Amino acid sequence: MVQAMSQNFAREEFDVYVWEGTSDIASRAERCLAGMDVSLLRADAGTAFPPPRDLARPAVALVSVSVMGDKRFSGYDWLAAQGLPVIWVAAEARGRDPRYYPPEYSYTLPLTFTTADLRKLLYELLGTLNQLNRAAPRREQPLIAVSATMRDLLAEVDMYADCRSNVLIHGETGVGKERIARLLHEQAAWFDGPFVAVNCGAIPEGLFEAHFFGHAKGAFTGAIGAHKGYFEQASGGTLFLDEIGDLPLYQQVKLLRVLEQNTVTRLGSTVEVPVDFRLVAATNKDLRVLVGQDEFRADLYYRLAVIELRIPNLEQRGPQEKAAIFRALLQRLGVEDEPPQWLLERVSRTRYEGNVRELSNVAERVAIVRRQLQAWDPPRIERIFDQLAEPLHSAPASAAARVEPAAFTDAERAERERVLAALDANGWRRQDTAHTLGISRKVLWEKMRKLQLGTGQGEPADGLAETTM
Repeated sequence: MVQAMSQNFAREEFDVYVWEGTSDIASRAERCLAGMDVSLLRADAGTAFPPPRDLARPAVALVSVSVMGDKRFSGYDWLAAQGLPVIWVAAEARGRDPRYYPPEYSYTLPLTFTTADLRKLLYELLGTLNQLNRAAPRREQPLIAVSATMRDLLAEVDMYADCRSNVLIHGETGVGKERIARLLHEQAAWFDGPFVAVNCGAIPEGLFEAHFFGHAKGAFTGAIGAHKGYFEQASGGTLFLDEIGDLPLYQQVKLLRVLEQNTVTRLGSTVEVPVDFRLVAATNKDLRVLVGQDEFRADLYYRLAVIELRIPNLEQRGPQEKAAIFRALLQRLGVEDEPPQWLLERVSRTRYEGNVRELSNVAERVAIVRRQLQAWDPPRIERIFDQLAEPLHSAPASAAARVEPAAFTDAERAERERVLAALDANGWRRQDTAHTLGISRKVLWEKMRKLQLGTGQGEPADGLAETTM
């Protein structure tokens, strides 16, 4: 039973947030979930619990009943984490505190919970959440469109939403490219189909094929079941590829082939599977410039840019729209009263390098001040604006991260990424990594040598710490 549940979890990455009191439930949970695609984040009396809006979906909170005496817990803004499932851990059966969680989202475990106990509950819980997510198409809040530029953009979205042509969205970081992509999907006749969003800049090296094309059972070590890739998952709906300009050339070729043939073949299989999706891509780069620099394929560019939409930045949308967005954000954050005029003027004249995303951060901080002090505190709020970060520029990726593993087969790339993920999860401690993978250190060493994982010279990193910290 546990093995079957592990197979299911392997296809679903999620976070478990653990808030413990006097009992060390985090260590027990870590042991129970070892080897699974789970991020365990721990909070106790000496650490800060992450903001509830940062919780990934699906996500679960594992909370010790003993934290009820923690002042931070009683003052925590749980309302911001609406729908977050909670598993209460107690030495004996106790009632759930109705002040924080509705009964339908709360579950209990004994303090001495076992691997089977925790995995069974997570399996049932996440299965329920996934069914709800599939049954209820996501609907975003209406976009604010005060300016003529945004009204024109939304008119274009409305005009093109119901056609099947590929769309290329241009826009700076933080302007809401995924929002526009979702709007295109929601206004289409296939709005009840899947919307699959992929950040091309975050695709693990060597795992493009496994992620996009999927794999058959036994395609590589650890492939204990068949898995649909993004192309198949999006069939009947929309595939959104964000930051398409970050896609390496050798991956662009494979994407182009799928767009031309409308079929995919999973790793380890010879069967062609038909796919039918609408492709929406987005970029903050000038793809024409990248084409001229031989960093982006011209044929792929023309495939993507059948319809082009350009999202204006926040400055181009104007001061009135900044104020309107700010009002809407505060209302969404639970601030019901109208912000004072001096605050709206401050919002309107400020330049936001991060566009709507940065304005959203400002609104969240202002909402916290308003909620905590029960007043609009000018000095504190002014400091929020004064402390806005200088323009940020991402550091270039390391040369090693940009290496295209062309010398590897598809199966080797998938295996390489699996080993790399295990190494990262264990701080590159080979003994712990070997335990996670279920192999010996010698076998791991040989895999690292064969798959060129290590210091960048094709050798395993001997100097990395081997001790458990």
